[in-house]
Amino acid sequence: MTPDTAPKPCDLLIEAGWVVPVDPHGVVLEDHAVAVSGGKIVAMLPTREARARFAPAEIVSRPHSALIPGLVNAHTHNPMTLLRGVADDLPLMEWLQGHIWPVEGAVIGPEFVADGIELAIAEMLRGGTTCANENYFFPDVQAAVYQRHGFRARVGLPVIDFPTAWAQSDDEYFDRAIEVHDQWRDDSLIATAFVPHAPYTVSDTSFERIRMLADQLDMPVHLHTHETRHEVEESLQKYGQRPLARLDRLGLVTDRLVAVHMTALTDAEIALCAERGVVVVHCPESNLKLASGFCPVGKLEKAGVTIAVGTDGCASNNDLDMFGETRTAALLAKAVANDAAAFDAASALRAATLGGARAVGFEDRIGSIEPGKQADLACVDLAQVETQPLHHVISQLVYAAGRHQVTDVWIAGQARLRDRELVTLDAATLIAKAREWRKRIASIRLS
Repeated sequence: MTPDTAPKPCDLLIEAGWVVPVDPHGVVLEDHAVAVSGGKIVAMLPTREARARFAPAEIVSRPHSALIPGLVNAHTHNPMTLLRGVADDLPLMEWLQGHIWPVEGAVIGPEFVADGIELAIAEMLRGGTTCANENYFFPDVQAAVYQRHGFRARVGLPVIDFPTAWAQSDDEYFDRAIEVHDQWRDDSLIATAFVPHAPYTVSDTSFERIRMLADQLDMPVHLHTHETRHEVEESLQKYGQRPLARLDRLGLVTDRLVAVHMTALTDAEIALCAERGVVVVHCPESNLKLASGFCPVGKLEKAGVTIAVGTDGCASNNDLDMFGETRTAALLAKAVANDAAAFDAASALRAATLGGARAVGFEDRIGSIEPGKQADLACVDLAQVETQPLHHVISQLVYAAGRHQVTDVWIAGQARLRDRELVTLDAATLIAKAREWRKRIASIRLS
C-alpha cells in the first residue's frame, strides 16, 4: 500500500443506515458514513468506501439510525425551564403581566439563569438539539454556562423599556450589551445578538440605537413581533403603524432581522420580508397554547422567506422538544394554508436545521451535513416500534419519530449524548436543583 492509498487518520467515523444532509434538499443517502476531524466534517461517503479511506480513532456504527444535522432551536428562553407549568391556560398578556413577570421579578438572578440553562441543555441534547437562539436576561451567565458544557448558542443581549434585575436604565442595557458582546466576540461556540423584547416594550429611540449598533458590530436583531392581533391593534393606536411598518421606518427590516411568531401578517408584509431577507421563526406550540394566532408559513415559504422553528420558553410550551415542534409546524401549516402539500416533511426538517442555522447566523458552519462544516450531528434510531415500517426516512423523522429515539449527539465533533446518556451533565443533580427551585417559586407565588 502506497502512502497515497493508505487510510487517512480521522478522529471519528459515524456509520449510519441513512445520512440526511438536508442540503441538497430532500436527499437521503443509504449506508453512508461521516468522517470528522478537528471538530469538522471532512467527508461524507458510502460506508464501505469510508472504511477503506479512513483510519478513525473512534467508530460509531448505527446501521438502523438516521444521521441528521443537529436541530437548531431558533427561539427560546431557556432559563424559563424552571417556570415550566407555573401559569398555564392563559392568554398572552394575562400570562405575561399577571404571572410570569411577577414571578421572574422575585427569583431572577445569576443562579436562576445558570440552573435553568443547565436543565435546558440536558433536555435539548436528549432531543437532538445542538444550538439555541437564546433570549433572556443575564446573557453573561448564559454564555458562560453554554460554553462550559460545549453547547452552541447565539446569546441575546436584552433591551426593554423598564428596569429589571439585569439593567436599570436604557444606557445600562446598552453598556452591558456591548460589554458581553466584546467578551464573547471571538468564541468558537458562542455569539451574541440584540434581543429587544417586542415593539410594544421598546421605544423608537432604543430601536434606532439597536439598528446603528447592529450594523456597526454585524449582529442580528432577534425580536418578538406580530405575535398577536392585539399587538398590531395597539401599535396602530399608539404609532399609527403596524409593528412591521414601524420597524421598517426605523431601518430594522433587513436581513439582520430574526422575526419571531409573525402571526397576523398581510400579503404586503410577507412580500416585504421576502424582499428584505428577514428570517421568520415559527413557534407553533407556544402560539397555540397562548391562543396568539397562526403564522402563515405556507405563504411565507412560497414567497421565499427563510423559515426556522423554535419552541419558545418552557413557561409557554411547555417543553424544548424540537421533534414535536417541527411536527406541529408541518401539520399546522397545512391547516392554515388549507393545502395538504404545504410545508412538506423535507421543508419542515430543513426549517429545523438549516433554517435555524440561518436564523442564528451560523449557516456557514452548521445546519447541514457538508464537508467543512462543524460536526454538530444527531443519530435517530428508526428501528423502534414507533417508526416501523420504514417507507420514507424524512417522513418518519418529521411525522413519526420522537426525541426519545435520539441516541447520540455531537457538537463540534465532541460527544454530548452517548447511547442516551448525557456526557457532561448529571441528570440526578439537575433534577434535585429543579425541585429546590419549585419550592422557592411556589412559596413566592403563595405569599
